[in-house]
Amino acid sequence: MSPPRDAPTSIFGSLRFIGPGLILTASIVGSGELIVTPKLAGEVGYDLLWLILIGCIVKVFVQIEIGRFTIAHQKTPLVAFNEVPGPRAGVSWLVWLWLIMFLCSISQMGGIVGGVAETLAAGGWQVSRAWLAIGVGLSCALLLVLGSYKWVENGSTAMVAGFTVSTIVAVGALQWTEFRIEPAQIARGLSFHLPGNFATAFAALGIIGVGASELVYYPYWCLEKGYAANTGVPDGSAAWFARARGWMRVMRIDAWFSAIIYTTATVAFYLLGAAVLHTQKLQVSDKGMIDTLAHLFLSSLGPWSLWMFLVGAFFVLYSTAFAASASNARLAADALGVFGLKKYRDDADRGWWIKFFSAGLPLYAATLYIVWPKPVALVFIGGVGQGMLLPFLGLAALHFRYRRTAPELRPGIAWSAALWIAAAVLMLGGLYQVWDLVLKPR
Repeated sequence: MSPPRDAPTSIFGSLRFIGPGLILTASIVGSGELIVTPKLAGEVGYDLLWLILIGCIVKVFVQIEIGRFTIAHQKTPLVAFNEVPGPRAGVSWLVWLWLIMFLCSISQMGGIVGGVAETLAAGGWQVSRAWLAIGVGLSCALLLVLGSYKWVENGSTAMVAGFTVSTIVAVGALQWTEFRIEPAQIARGLSFHLPGNFATAFAALGIIGVGASELVYYPYWCLEKGYAANTGVPDGSAAWFARARGWMRVMRIDAWFSAIIYTTATVAFYLLGAAVLHTQKLQVSDKGMIDTLAHLFLSSLGPWSLWMFLVGAFFVLYSTAFAASASNARLAADALGVFGLKKYRDDADRGWWIKFFSAGLPLYAATLYIVWPKPVALVFIGGVGQGMLLPFLGLAALHFRYRRTAPELRPGIAWSAALWIAAAVLMLGGLYQVWDLVLKPR
């Protein structure tokens, strides 16, 4: 392990060390933005633009608070969740809730792998979608087992950034078409409206921006990518607290810098969906998913942009599948220890299990898509599962803030107030979904 080091003291110096947030960005700008966001916009038009913005922003406060706990205590999120007070059945109630979400997120991976396969098929690959899905799963497994994460991470981040820019350009180009966006439509989108059916909106809330799964992934990358290691083992010294505060500042810059990127991308996809899909009454469904989504570019930039869309969609979805496989492998290996199913001898033993899950999870996702070739439905299951966990992650963040964070590392009044608001918004979203599904008069 590298020795502790002081954090840079300026914002510009901090930019050299950002990383975990950008790793998330490569996976966050994925199925939620490309599939669920346009699907929601196609159903309701501009009405829920306000929800998209709130959904992207409020979760950053929870993300940073969980990251703060990780840096201060050097503990993985599942270990931290297992220490949250409340009912226990072998493990904490929050770990059991996470397990439900984890199983749903594996379904989402099946939809993402299927999305990659369907993108390749739309690009002219004369191979069955089943074999394409197997190829996607195998390639992810091999790259992860061989440890080829860095160049895939860098390449995918660059391509996702390029696709994001292309999407923003497509939104701008709409102004010269019949689908141009009027100020009154934006104003309506920023006013408070609720749809008759909240299901798609709830799934979108669960996975746009920093989804529940990414909130759980993030601490692993904080541990592995340097913030916690640079802070050093907590020893209660003044020097340690100074390092911790410094690296927490870098973490905040990292998180907000990434939030700007994925919020911009999400809003761009939503506006395209509202302007193009809703206007033409096109619905994103399992049948013809890629053909429908391609209208986002075709109606704005013209027929020549089809290949731009297909290439961008491939990298967005593949990078999401790749990063999700890497992250879920770490969660699965950690879960074996938390549930008492495995006692690791050393880091090498844990590393072997991470590689095992890195190979198994993408292949399982491919199999899931082959058995049930409904990519939108599979992604939707993941969104609902993540949406269910979000309120409880907000409560966990409050617990970490008030019960587990040393006074020297606690945020100020303004930040604490924002964290309460974020947790309340996530809780209201969950309660409204329960009302919409169960209690609402039919």
